[in-house]
Amino acid sequence: MGFLSDALSRIKPSATIVITQKARDLKAQGRDVISLSVGEPDFDTPDNIKEAAIAAIRRGETKYTPVSGIVPLREAIARKFKRENGLDYKPSQTIVSTGGKQVIYNALLATLNPGDEVIIPAPYWVSYPEMVGLCGGKPVFVDCTMEHGFKLQPEPLERAITPKTKWIILNSPSNPTGAAYTRAEMKAITDVLMRHPHVWVLTDDMYEHLTYGDFEFVTPAQVEPNLYERTLTMNGVSKAYAMTGWRIGYAAGPQHLINAMDFVQGQQTSGAASISQWAAVEALDGPQDHLAVFKRAFQERRDLVVSMLNQSKYLKCPMPEGAFYVYPSCAEAMGKTAPSGKVLETDEDFVSELLEAEGVAAVHGSAFGLGPNFRISYATSNAALEDACHRIQRFCGSLR
Repeated sequence: MGFLSDALSRIKPSATIVITQKARDLKAQGRDVISLSVGEPDFDTPDNIKEAAIAAIRRGETKYTPVSGIVPLREAIARKFKRENGLDYKPSQTIVSTGGKQVIYNALLATLNPGDEVIIPAPYWVSYPEMVGLCGGKPVFVDCTMEHGFKLQPEPLERAITPKTKWIILNSPSNPTGAAYTRAEMKAITDVLMRHPHVWVLTDDMYEHLTYGDFEFVTPAQVEPNLYERTLTMNGVSKAYAMTGWRIGYAAGPQHLINAMDFVQGQQTSGAASISQWAAVEALDGPQDHLAVFKRAFQERRDLVVSMLNQSKYLKCPMPEGAFYVYPSCAEAMGKTAPSGKVLETDEDFVSELLEAEGVAAVHGSAFGLGPNFRISYATSNAALEDACHRIQRFCGSLR
């Protein structure tokens, strides 16, 4: 393959995209498939946001924008951080990118040198290690077990830090587990980081508004103000506003880091889509009543799925605090034989046999760095979830 770069050998394809495509292919062949592999809300973008986008088109807001985003959006981001997280950022300390992925990628590209280490709690969103690898860094994984609610513990974090550690990526609520840190749990993590002034914090707060019951969301720089100067607080409109396809992520952090990210983005994509940016202004500044509706629906689905999976033979499913994922363990199914005659040796065997036998698409946990588990996204209708869970129960019941 002499023509292609070595960097490609450092990354794997996104497992979630691979499974979703496999499910689409089976559907196209006429199979009855329920896909629980996609990480996006099934709700439509709220009308007020759509109307703001249409108005922007009519006003002719169709030209290039500044690399870091239009001023009204950067001001809205600064207001959001103040209002919801108690964090003071000037609009100049914010940046808008084409989705949250680009924010993270820009930050890593602007800061990593070959051999620099990035601590990634596992299970992790599939893209983190690949982005670190593409930017020449080295992902360092710290396992977060089911016993600890899939949350990073202070001692293993402390052990993972070396003089080469540059960043830790913290995602709460988490994709793939839905685990979210309470203030006390987050404080235990920030206390460790206070002892290591060379380590920077990259937060992925994309699921901030999707927490359930009376759970209260916190972000690291809010819990430990002394980390403010070395924290990049990342968020976006994808999940809370059902705007995945609009591709707007944003972040705020120390001015010198934001300037470096702006510099990188200027030679990469330049500014994000102008219409999407005006829609995002309305998302952040406009009415937020849809959030209560989203939360209510998601909480109901979470409770349904957790209860039905825990009634399945061989499965154990913890109750997550947020996001729209569950991460059940299928450890007890290992070594059993599926209806096809295949012996299940890995969680990947489990999900592929489940897809084959019952037409339910889920993502294997080893893709997220911790198994034997699998991830189910409950961002779909209650009827589809109930049907899917019945199929999973039937599949588990058929294992010998």
